[in-house]
Amino acid sequence: MKELSERLGLAFLAEPWLPKALAAIFVTVILNFVADRLLRKATRVAGKTENAWDDILFHAASRPLPALIWVVGLAFAAGIVRRHADDPLFDLVAPLRDVGVVACLAWFVFRMIRLAGEHYVAVRVRSGEEVDKTTVDALSKLGRLTVLITAALVIMQTLGFSVSGILAAGGIGGIAIGFAAKDILANFFGGLTIYLDRPFSVGEWIRSPDKQIEGTVEAISWRHTRIRAFNKNPIYVPNAVFTTIVVENPSRMSHRRIKETIGIRYEDIGKMSAITAEVKAMLQEHPEIDATQTLIVNFNEFADSSLNFLIYTFTKTKVWIHYHEVKQDVLLKVADIIARHGAEIAFPTRTLHIEGAPPA
Repeated sequence: MKELSERLGLAFLAEPWLPKALAAIFVTVILNFVADRLLRKATRVAGKTENAWDDILFHAASRPLPALIWVVGLAFAAGIVRRHADDPLFDLVAPLRDVGVVACLAWFVFRMIRLAGEHYVAVRVRSGEEVDKTTVDALSKLGRLTVLITAALVIMQTLGFSVSGILAAGGIGGIAIGFAAKDILANFFGGLTIYLDRPFSVGEWIRSPDKQIEGTVEAISWRHTRIRAFNKNPIYVPNAVFTTIVVENPSRMSHRRIKETIGIRYEDIGKMSAITAEVKAMLQEHPEIDATQTLIVNFNEFADSSLNFLIYTFTKTKVWIHYHEVKQDVLLKVADIIARHGAEIAFPTRTLHIEGAPPA
């Protein structure tokens, strides 16, 4: 049998270490199967409890744990082969095993942070509480970035690189990179400013009087902010722009304002006082008008073709569509009040006076 295996190039099948290596791989497969079953069962049990952290823990471990078992198991099997084989390639087994273990642990923490952020947002939304998704997303990204950087440094140290030397070289190279990528860094710090100051969040309507920017914020990344204009076109704004322009956030207004100038005919000047008084009383009693805010109804202008009075008040609603329904109702009531007093809303007219006309 040994001679036949040598002729076929399968001499390694007769080696005494082969059964041990195969046994190690078989044990790895069994452990992976058992771990998968246990994780599935633990996830089902955790789903019935009120504590969400056990759900997050088991979901986060569902992929990294089997990967860790395979890394350790294959490394153990390779170690068995290494003791009987004189191949320098097997010298890489130990460092690769360490790198795999660090990568699996980093993967687990990475998934924990992401799932925790998603759970926090979901819980706040279900309870009807306000949640700043932008800040949660920023903290989640920052945490995951920290995990990646830490894992990379640990892996470099494991592979024999001097981390202190890398950090020193990174400091010198960072200066050159800073000059070459100043726009990218400006956008990064602009995004960081948005995350910290929170002038707006995803889903809010913003506009800038300095730039032709207006629409609903759809996404905030580290490089740019995507805004959906009201004509449904996307606008991609570099984050650095928001550090130099004025941004209005109408989504955070407390009320919406009605500011209208209504004109009546000059011959109705005697009815102006009664009309403005009744309009003001109507606004004070209107269920959609906040009478605790500034409320002005006053005659304020002798115009070319009309006597104008100002209506200045605030609605309780902030919703754009409902606001226009309230405004329509107010304006129609104003028109009814003017009509009840026997007056008319003015429109541009011109009266021609002819002096010294010859008798007919």
